[in-house]
Order: sequence, then C-alpha cells, then structure tokens
Amino acid sequence: MAKRFFLIVLDSFGVGELPDASLWHDEGSNTLGAIRDHPAFHCPNLQRLGLFNIDGVGGGVPMPEASYAKMAERSMGKDTTIGHWEIAGIISPEPLPTYPNGFPAEIIEEFEKRTGRKAICNLPYSGTEVIKDYGEEHMRTGALIVYTSADSVFQIAAHEDVVPVEELYRYCAIAREMLTGKHGVGRVIARPFAGEYPFTRTANRHDFSLLPPSETMLDLLKKAGYATVSVGKIYDIFAGKGVSESHRTTSNAHGMQVTKELQQKDFEGLCFVNLVDFDMKYGHRNDVAGYAAAATEFDAFLTSFLKDMRDEDVLLITADHGCDPSTPSTDHSREYTPMLICGKGVKSGVDLGTRASFSDISATVLSYFGVDREETAGESFWEEVAK
Repeated sequence: MAKRFFLIVLDSFGVGELPDASLWHDEGSNTLGAIRDHPAFHCPNLQRLGLFNIDGVGGGVPMPEASYAKMAERSMGKDTTIGHWEIAGIISPEPLPTYPNGFPAEIIEEFEKRTGRKAICNLPYSGTEVIKDYGEEHMRTGALIVYTSADSVFQIAAHEDVVPVEELYRYCAIAREMLTGKHGVGRVIARPFAGEYPFTRTANRHDFSLLPPSETMLDLLKKAGYATVSVGKIYDIFAGKGVSESHRTTSNAHGMQVTKELQQKDFEGLCFVNLVDFDMKYGHRNDVAGYAAAATEFDAFLTSFLKDMRDEDVLLITADHGCDPSTPSTDHSREYTPMLICGKGVKSGVDLGTRASFSDISATVLSYFGVDREETAGESFWEEVAK
C-alpha cells in the first residue's frame, strides 16, 4: 500500500514563549493559552491525541492516542517563511530584513519607476486598517498602497476595480525581482480589496516568496519520485520549489475540504498543508473568540479525517510560529509549537519532549519514506514512534 504523510501546519498555533522571546518583545505570549478557556474552544480530538500532554501545556489525558512533542525554533525569526523553511529542513541563522520605518526611498523610487504608479503609505500597518486609511486616496489617484509589518514583507494593496488582480500580481513580481540581497524580504504579498469604504480584502491574496537558499525535504522527496502535494500557501512559501502538485485555498474551511478530498485519492508522498486563517484572520486581529472557534472547526474536521486514514497513512500536526491574540501586539509571537503525530503504524503516547528544532519534522518525514536527508537539518524521531 502507498505511503502517505499528511503534514498540517496550523498557521501561528503557538504553545508558549521561547526562552529568547524577550529579544522579540514577546514575553508571556502563549497562543494556545489565550484561547483554550474561551467558550468557543472545544477540541476533544486534539485533547485525545495529546495536545495538552505536551510539556508545559497542562491538562493532558492519561493515554493520548498520538505521540507528541514541543518544538523549538532554531532560526532567528518568527515569520511564516522562516518557520516553514525550518519545518522543511533549513535553519536560518540570520533574520530576514524588516522595515520598522518603511522602505528606503531608493526602493520606493525604483518601484514607482518600474510600475509607472506612485506608492503611498510605506509604513508598518495592519492590513485591514491600511485600506481604511489609504483606500480612498488610492481610489482617487490610482497610487499603490505599499506597506509592511513586523515581518519581512513588502505588501501591495489595491482595489480590484482600480488595479485588476493580474496587474497587481505583475507589480508584485516586479517588486520580487527588485528585492534581493540585503533587501531580500521573505515575501512580497498582493493584498487586493473590493467594495465601498471601509472596504473588504478579497480572497485573491497571493504571496511571492524568496526562493529557499538550499534544498528542502520537498526537493529531496520529489527527486526520489514521491509526490509533493501542497495545500494553501505552501506553494507560495517555497516559491514552487520542490512542489509537484499545488492546490490554492481561500480559507481554513476550503483548505480542510481540499485536504479531505486528497485523502480520498491515491498518491504516494507528502501532502503539506497550511491553514492560514488562524494567523491572518484571528491572530493578527487579536480575535480570541475567532481563533478559538477556528480551532474548534479544525477539531471537527479531524473526526472524519482520522477515521478515514489508511493503514500506511501518517498525520502530523504542527505550527510555524505563534500569534497570541490576547496581547496588545498584532504581530507574530516567538513561541514553541506543538507536534502531534499519529497513524496506524505510529505508537501512541510517546513523549518526545522538547525538540531542538522544527527541522526534526523534515528529518522524520524523510526517514519515513527512506530518503536520505542529505544536507537538510534535523534529527528524525521516526524510529522512536514507529511500531
């Protein structure tokens, strides 16, 4: 029977501050801690698997059905790109560039020259607030709203009636081509919006990522002849590198639907999933209730997914960073992440402790498929959990 590994990233689902959280001003952050007592949080499947058995989380069950660990990030960052790269086997010793005061004048001037449009804003901003504050000026002038955040991102917002989506994507591709070297931001992001003031962001977001600096588990699996299927923004995060099949999604619900459909198909390899709403819709908007409800929605999805797993299937659930919705900050938080691994061929209740790097996930995936990890980072825990 074909081997299939489903790796699901709950984007920003952290489980408590890392020892160096103070370097990022994230002391006390705990994304799971912020939502677990909310009335909208009801996650019996995650509890049964062992989410609360993870070291430092508390409230675990006597006999968890999955094996579990707390994952530490070794890379110097707390953003989506660096987090996913580490999950896939790349340690980033230097942080990607950020722009707390906006982008340098020479970058903006060159961008305006290449696109033929003026740029407005050029400040760190909330994505929902920036279109309220600059959307009407954009509508009057056609100028592009350029902004950033605490992450390594160059974001371009435009109304779909003023700048068609494909044209906005072309502008993002221009920015991506420009932003290399010392200005090599992790992502250039298209942020289209629509409607009347105060406007609404649409589902046509598109990320243009920096190419990974070296091979990842995706490259190694693909070279070995295995399928590498991406769901959600995984394709964008890795700039398509090492991905054999891609499925874009518009929400957590859509991502879970696509993942469930893939579960019913025959393939051999990795299905790598990102569920972005935790981060984009709830963490960054400090919406505790919404985040708790999203966790409950995912838990409900697990009911049928776990039931329909085949004999050789493995499911691993993790995250890429934190985004505590209860703190004053709306930025990512430097946190440990959870790791739950289960399947008919996986032991139950193995406490893998605190792992030194997210990259142990990459090493484990490669070990499961019998693929040499070559130059990628990480220490496999497959032998500890395999039956």
